[in-house]
Amino acid sequence: MTTQAAAPARRRRAVLAITLGVVVVLLIGFFLFAGLYTDALWFGKLGYSSVLYTEWLAIAGLFVVGFLGMAVPVIVTIQLAYRLRPVYAKLTAQLDRYQQVIEPLRRVVMIGVPVVVGLFAGVSAAARWQPILLMFHAQDVPGQTDPVFGMNVGFYLFTLPALHGIVGFASAVLVVSTVAAIATSYLYGGIRVVGRDIRVSRAARVQVAVTFAVFLLLQAVSLYLDQFTTLYDQSTGGLFTGAAYADANAVIPGRLILAVCALLVAALFVVTAVIGRWRLPLIGTGLLVVVSIVVGSVFPWALWNLQVKPNEGSLERPYIKSAINATREAYGVAGTKQIAYNAKTTAQEGALRSDAQTTANIRIIDPNVVSATFAQLQQFKQYYKFPAFLDVDRYRIDGTSQDAVVAVRELNQAGLQTSSPYNNTFVYTHGYGLVAAYGTKPTAGGAPSFFESNIPTSGSLDIKQPGIYFGENSPPFSVVGAPKSTKPIELDYASGNGANSEQQSSTYDATGAGEGGPSVGNLFNRLVYALKFSSDQILLSNAVNQDSQILYDRDPKTRVQKVAPYLTLDSDPYPSVVNGRIVWIVDGYTTSSSYPYSSSQSLTQALSNSNTNTTTSYATDQINYIRNSVKATVDAYTGQVKLYAWDPSDPVLKAWRSVFPSTVENLSAMGGDLISHVRYPEDLFRVQREVLGQYHVTSPALWYTSEDQWGTPNDPSAAADTNNTSKQPPYYLTMKLPTQDAPTFSLYSTFIPGSSTTEQRGRLTGYLAVDADAGSTQGTKAADYGQLRLLVLPQNNVVSGPTQVQAAFQSDTTIKSQLNLLNIGGSSGSGSSVIYGNLLTIPVGGGLLYVEPVYVKSSSSNSYPLLRKVLTAFGGNVQIADTLDESLNALFGGNSGTDTPDSGNGNTPTTPTTPSTGTDNAKLQAALADAKQALADREAAYKDNDLVKAAQADKALQQAIADAIAAEG
Repeated sequence: MTTQAAAPARRRRAVLAITLGVVVVLLIGFFLFAGLYTDALWFGKLGYSSVLYTEWLAIAGLFVVGFLGMAVPVIVTIQLAYRLRPVYAKLTAQLDRYQQVIEPLRRVVMIGVPVVVGLFAGVSAAARWQPILLMFHAQDVPGQTDPVFGMNVGFYLFTLPALHGIVGFASAVLVVSTVAAIATSYLYGGIRVVGRDIRVSRAARVQVAVTFAVFLLLQAVSLYLDQFTTLYDQSTGGLFTGAAYADANAVIPGRLILAVCALLVAALFVVTAVIGRWRLPLIGTGLLVVVSIVVGSVFPWALWNLQVKPNEGSLERPYIKSAINATREAYGVAGTKQIAYNAKTTAQEGALRSDAQTTANIRIIDPNVVSATFAQLQQFKQYYKFPAFLDVDRYRIDGTSQDAVVAVRELNQAGLQTSSPYNNTFVYTHGYGLVAAYGTKPTAGGAPSFFESNIPTSGSLDIKQPGIYFGENSPPFSVVGAPKSTKPIELDYASGNGANSEQQSSTYDATGAGEGGPSVGNLFNRLVYALKFSSDQILLSNAVNQDSQILYDRDPKTRVQKVAPYLTLDSDPYPSVVNGRIVWIVDGYTTSSSYPYSSSQSLTQALSNSNTNTTTSYATDQINYIRNSVKATVDAYTGQVKLYAWDPSDPVLKAWRSVFPSTVENLSAMGGDLISHVRYPEDLFRVQREVLGQYHVTSPALWYTSEDQWGTPNDPSAAADTNNTSKQPPYYLTMKLPTQDAPTFSLYSTFIPGSSTTEQRGRLTGYLAVDADAGSTQGTKAADYGQLRLLVLPQNNVVSGPTQVQAAFQSDTTIKSQLNLLNIGGSSGSGSSVIYGNLLTIPVGGGLLYVEPVYVKSSSSNSYPLLRKVLTAFGGNVQIADTLDESLNALFGGNSGTDTPDSGNGNTPTTPTTPSTGTDNAKLQAALADAKQALADREAAYKDNDLVKAAQADKALQQAIADAIAAEG
């Protein structure tokens, strides 16, 4: 009875378990389907479905190939070893026990283990979809061959990396198959260990020997391919990238010899499979190991140490030349114009007269400092936000091109005093407007002078659609859109204050191809996206209707990366107003790490600087080839993504355009207004300046001595932070360099002598600038866009570098005394601090002019930096004044010869001042001490609510300031 009663219970438990298993499988399957389905909707809405389906097809195809390529050979190997086992082999007791344990599960193990291994292999193969597709769409690089083998560079960029991957995968298959064959044969008696003897059955011998032969054949192919990899590996001796003398005369021939030896040993294993003698292949394998040590290591080492090292300078010269030429070509710096610049170091009256246009465009509004100022003057509501670092652009205002500091007013849901899922999903969905200020002319009070500002947006740019639905700080998702008859609920801004505040709302309207987000107007889509974002609002709220769209993946870089997965993107997308619409402009790079003889660079190291506002991870950090081949735009309202072939001659872009046809538009499709806001990308420039620090030298003999290596100075504005060793970032400026006819929007950086120690000599050795203005003609880049110019300063003429000039500013007694008056600590809003802006270096007046804005920020709450002083330096002279105009006049003998846009904003005299003459340092320091004491007394009085003592402290503070001014003479 007990047994009969237990049977139904067991059946019920089995049915329940099966049911639960089916439910779990269905749930997992649905979540997987939901992910694929939402991807299809997203790409379809943007008009890039072909990208997704091509990627899916490539991944799925390679997964199948990888799975079958691993699983089938392993299954066949195991099955052959089992079926050809000796039937009457006498096994040890231990092997008998192993067989008894395995036999009940034999079929499962023989199929299951290969399947599991095959799954891993399939995933590994699928991850290689990009190099495999590139191989099938390989392009020749016209006129470029390597200097050793004469192969077209396209072979290294497209074919060789994929071939290495294929051979490596096949080798892994052979290793697993060999292990499986030996293990199965041993378990079932095909291979037996009897005392000191190893007895192998004929079938096992044939199988193992043939497997070893095929494996060695693959190693021969791998060694043959390894010849070519020497052209982008570190050379013997580590002097440069590519084959050096020892590589060309020992390593490359050695690998060819080893490949032939591997083929011979493979043939010996085939002989063994036929005649049954293992002695020959074992001896051959031993000799192969010995030859690999001698030919692969000992001989190159001996050649390097005995012949090359004593004569390195002469023997390596042709190889160094190849490395120099290839590196300069791969990084796009081969056409750099080097200009000898014998900079003057004496500031003479009227020296800037011939550079009036350049000095009129000196940008003294620092985009890395004034974010808080933008926020206080233009944020208006707590649910808006400006980025920590603003961007530089240029606009034509009243017929004149103006450098501008710009930012969009993005949504900041974290700033809401109270939030709810409903508000976060349907109401607070977007930011509002773009704010732009002149880069060259602040207001008289030191604040930025805006030419596009306020809510509702107003100014010179005629913005037709100010909504920022897609930005760098947009919410993860928002549900927008409704029938026209529905009352708008998506908040634009609130007008008025307090009880008189009135919300101005709108309804998102972007229904064209490539615009907006997928529809959530039907129940199924609502369910799928509710699961994707774990939001009940999407599924249950009555705010969702038949016209609703869901916006997600809203960061411009994310959108571009998804539709162009082969691009490495610039770390700083920037907003511009193009034809009345706010768009994000994103620079895309094609890169490679297999360009022959080109020096390898780390993107992380090259792009590190003090104003990095994002943490960027790169799919390939080490590169030796880069091109700014694509310019992308993302509409801030619709989210529409457009890709333009900025460098259509780039072979890597050609290959990807063949993979993803019709996704990248021709340059001719770019309108003139868009081109006028395109700029030379900062990340590319940083990489190029790293390369030119060493490869500005084109003479192999001089390059070998490393005598003229340069480096980038540390950021002088961060000098107060001893832990900050970041490099000075490049800066955008409108200026005219020698050999140029007129000023142009440029990007520049400086060089100082390179050093392997922490102490670097700070004198200036070079000045690199690139034409960053692409013009304004539809479908055409300006002729000089991207032209690199390198001013080379003579070694016998010492010109101070940025860090030296910053030290001169901070040690000058006149400057120090004036800044001390502005840099007085205190609490309760009574103190202030000095903030140094970007230290600009401008080649004018026959020399190099340094300009650094100085901002002052009160310690009170809601304070913001205001421009109060401008520091200038030329040669050994330094000056400080309220405005750039006054500072330049003081620097150049009372009259610089030009006016700047901030002329008339200040009150200081324009006559030059001598830093130390007439200053009583003892009295000055005493006055500053009195001022600090007066501040402390005033704070204490306010805390005690003693207004009489507070007034006395104020009077003492005023007297101390007067004494300090008097002490300065």
